[in-house]
Amino acid sequence: MTARTLRIPARFNGPPDSGNGGYVGGLLAEQRDDAAVTVILRGPPPLDTELQMRDGRLYDGDTLLAESRAGAFERDTPQCVSFADAEAATSSYQSNELFAHCFVCGSARTDGLRIEAGVVGDGLVAAPWIPDASLPLETAVLWAAMDCPGGWSLPGMFERPAVLGSMTATVHALPEVGERCVAVGENHGEQGRKSFASTAVYGADERLLGRAEQIWIRLNQVDKAHAESTAAVDYPSSTA
Repeated sequence: MTARTLRIPARFNGPPDSGNGGYVGGLLAEQRDDAAVTVILRGPPPLDTELQMRDGRLYDGDTLLAESRAGAFERDTPQCVSFADAEAATSSYQSNELFAHCFVCGSARTDGLRIEAGVVGDGLVAAPWIPDASLPLETAVLWAAMDCPGGWSLPGMFERPAVLGSMTATVHALPEVGERCVAVGENHGEQGRKSFASTAVYGADERLLGRAEQIWIRLNQVDKAHAESTAAVDYPSSTA
């Protein structure tokens, strides 16, 4: 892979002042030919900053932010949920201040995806998503759409926030502008500070547009206080 520069526009934030993990992962996945790609986040990717891509890794100067490799899946794809059920589930969506302005799930955003996943079953959440014409529907956007539903499937996400540590995903097709899509997230348990989830996005005809498996890292009190006071999140090193 050749070296190149990459910039994350401010619109595509996750936590304040850093890139949405799914969107950043999708940018790295676009540089590869693998059917499925795993992206591991090593640090908060800054916004509107010239970053360097070298050999599947994303750097800010000498600081490693993320790395990519060929991926493989370990679980079944979450099942499709009807658009009506996903729409009804949004009434139970509960965000927190850390993610209120997230490009994907932020309820305070008017220019985000507004994928506000609510409970539809035990460990299962879903949200409707109708892509608009305000941005190109590319791989990175679908990766973003597959990001946050996994986080909101985790129990106690409001009280014990987590950040995306790694994500393995594949994109089969991109949605059309105005298509009635559904994003689904499924919880798969925890191990220490690690939480596991899988996600999928389905199109209007219930065709599978993309699927993902994720590891989320729960923030401890020090991490949470740091994030709230500095508007930044440091990614723990336990995501390998």
